[in-house]
Amino acid sequence: MHVSNLSFNVQDEDLRGLFTPYGEVVSAKIINDRATGRSRGFGFVEMSDDNAARKAIGELNDTSIDGRNIKVTEARPKEEGNSRGGNGGGGRYRDNNRW
Repeated sequence: MHVSNLSFNVQDEDLRGLFTPYGEVVSAKIINDRATGRSRGFGFVEMSDDNAARKAIGELNDTSIDGRNIKVTEARPKEEGNSRGGNGGGGRYRDNNRW
């Protein structure tokens, strides 16, 4: 499951504890920014039972955790390739017909 709009204070253990009442949590991981190590405000939870996961989605989606209404959805597989698009660039820009 994908869990978004999380407070930056929520840790892996907090996320696991949130889902444990619904069934066995296989993994719970907050995603952190590589450069700063700070939470990016979302994470992923994997449960051993699909029915328990669906129940957790239904009951936890749009509930307030640490002052924020979280969004809980079924996670989609990551798309192949670069999902950000563009050329990875920055670089130069055109201004008054000069480079």
